[in-house]
Order: sequence, then structure tokens, then C-alpha cells
Amino acid sequence: MHAPAGVRSALYVTVVGRGGPDVAAEILEAAEAVGRAVGDAGAILVCGGRDGVMEAACRGAKEAGGLTVGILPGLDRSEANAFVDVAVPTGMGEARNALVVRAADAVIAVDGGYGTLSEIALALVAGTPVVGIATWELRRAETAGGEAMPDTGIVPAAGASDAVAVALALAEARRS
Repeated sequence: MHAPAGVRSALYVTVVGRGGPDVAAEILEAAEAVGRAVGDAGAILVCGGRDGVMEAACRGAKEAGGLTVGILPGLDRSEANAFVDVAVPTGMGEARNALVVRAADAVIAVDGGYGTLSEIALALVAGTPVVGIATWELRRAETAGGEAMPDTGIVPAAGASDAVAVALALAEARRS
């Protein structure tokens, strides 16, 4: 059986952010809105497949009729949140973060802890565009003049629709 042509040609947008039960409601709302906009755009949403930002983004994508992929840290597909269509168990723990971002044409970081920071770094090293909502700000080490230099690797977005529009435009430009 072959994958539908749309799955092969669609843009893949990875959404990264904090998992767990202590994610603030406004962050979950932003992640859900990002997922909804990804689904509305006909892109495929990829994430780490668990709870928190990942679950909220998948919920939004599913509400918009989108396809979701969860790349899981463990070996049990049942660990995926209820809104994941395709659960990929890796048994790699946090090392699966490399797979999560390598599957992407663009990454959207919503908030996030150190795992999100690792995903941002892996994406930037791979040349994958990263758009951020209320997430990390990167600075280079101090220069001889004593000031830290801002790193522009993360494109800041005002909100969900802006983040998705910018991510899709950057992904399209990268494909060209």
C-alpha cells in the first residue's frame, strides 16, 4: 500500500513545547490554536505525541480535520495522546527529539522547558526554520565589548495564526 500523494507533498510542521500537567492554560490555548491553524492549512502536525503542548496542538489539528503524528519516547503506542493519528514508538527517550524535528519542514515552539530547547537547537543545526510563541530567547556569549549578542534563529510570532503563516512561508521557501 502506498501513502496518499497528499501525505508525501504536504508540509510537515512540528510543534514543540512543555509536556506534563503543569502547563499554563494560556499556553495550552495557544498550542491548540497553532494546531488548528496547521490543520486548516492542510499541513501535517508532528509532535512528541504526549500531553501538555503536544496534546493541545494535536487536539486543535484534529478539530480542523488535520493529520497528526506523534513520535514517542517509549515503546508503547498507547502512551500517545488521544489526538495522535500515527503513533511512532522509538524507545529512544529524549533522544527522540532529533527525530521529532528532523520530520519537520518548520518547527513552532510554544513555551517550553529544556526538552523544547534541545529541539530548537537540533532544528537550527539542521537548518529547519523555528518560529516561537512565548518561548526561549537565545543569546550568544558576551563579546569583547561585554554585551551578549542576540541570536535570531528563533523567529518570534505574536500568536498562533502568525506563527503558522510564518512557519509555512519559511518551509515553502526552504523547499524551493
